[in-house]
Amino acid sequence: MERILVIMGSGALGALFFFWFSHNLKKKASVRQFVASHLWLMHPNAICYWRTGLAFLGFYLYFFSPYQSFAIFIFTFAAILDGVDGVVARGCNMVSRLGEWLDPMCDKLTYLPPLVGFAYTSNSITGLPILSPKLIWILVVIELVGQFFARRMLAWLNVSGAANNFGKIKAIICFALVILCALMDASPGMLNIGNGVLGACIVLSAASMIFKFIPNRLYADILSMLNFMCGVSSLILTYHHCYVWAICVIIMGQLFDLFDGRMALKHGGTKYGPWLDDIADFVSFGLAPAYMIIIKGGSFALFFAVIYVVGVAYRLVRFVTKDKGCTDLPTGIFNGFPSPAGALVVLGASLVSGHMLLWFFTAVSTALMVSNIRFAHLGRVILQQTPKPIFFLISATSIVVLAYILKTKNIHMFGYLILTSVVFYLAAGRIWAQKMNATDTSGSTFD
Repeated sequence: MERILVIMGSGALGALFFFWFSHNLKKKASVRQFVASHLWLMHPNAICYWRTGLAFLGFYLYFFSPYQSFAIFIFTFAAILDGVDGVVARGCNMVSRLGEWLDPMCDKLTYLPPLVGFAYTSNSITGLPILSPKLIWILVVIELVGQFFARRMLAWLNVSGAANNFGKIKAIICFALVILCALMDASPGMLNIGNGVLGACIVLSAASMIFKFIPNRLYADILSMLNFMCGVSSLILTYHHCYVWAICVIIMGQLFDLFDGRMALKHGGTKYGPWLDDIADFVSFGLAPAYMIIIKGGSFALFFAVIYVVGVAYRLVRFVTKDKGCTDLPTGIFNGFPSPAGALVVLGASLVSGHMLLWFFTAVSTALMVSNIRFAHLGRVILQQTPKPIFFLISATSIVVLAYILKTKNIHMFGYLILTSVVFYLAAGRIWAQKMNATDTSGSTFD
């Protein structure tokens, strides 16, 4: 219990400091003047050095002294400073090529040493290491290759080596994994989900490195293809009755779908991009959930599966042929429930309800998709208005929770988690849609 209180207290103090500093840097010229006059302390690159030093101090105190609680506080503050240096760099116009290299390097020097330490710390009950040494060294190798060899090649190609979203989310998860390992170290009987989270870090680290070498205009098409592959994989997994894994790959497909539109707007795309996106959405959010209905829906399963597929097809066709050219539909607003959210309703219900309830949820999901009720776009509106630290924290927490559910193999918990997330989106999507409609009506624009 003491370790939990230490972690919660450290996290709360760190978060308060971050938001206090971010707010004052943005609003008060005196804070920006202080930064400019104390570059040895407040320059983004200097903050990187300071937080790395704090991380090394925390590493020593945790593994080689009895002051583990103090070490957790120091490490948490060092992790929070990873967000502070970016705030200073952007807020005071201090972005530099050295900083693009130094920031991810200091991230690695912050979380890799304690993760290696936990790989060689044994659980007092099982005698097994808290983390797999093999997985840790795979992560270390990928991180070092990305930092030294890949970035040198990117510099030779005159391409930015700044961290992308994969790298940023990976760093947040690695920071969270260190704290999780500290909790498991103090609670030997706790369910160990560390290796599952570590596996996600390895995948994200590899993706972060690979995507830096891909031309920007291909990002959207690649993400659409990955979404399509997730849909096909889900159909295969459902056929083999691996329902949880089938749903997991659909959720992965939704993450790819969440970013492909943003990448297309930011970097452009190819002429095949819109077609790839629509086909991928129909397979992942139409055919795959419909097949789940057929397998688990009982005597009227085929009837409701057909209704659902027709609803998704109508939703996608209406979006392409009508909604995109609709002048009274504000940017970032959907006309009808988005098909990824509709798919989650069906998939979550398939895990927790009987045949009749599954039919009911399918009918409700289809009705919402073909309706004219407006919802805000999750990626372009809701997440865009969410502070980045909170977004990355939510992403990291979601992966940790998912790893726990997969470890415990609690199917009903997984289903309820999916349905709960849909309810949150349903509320947030409607609230933001109403705000944007009001803003649009008043004659101003929403950006």
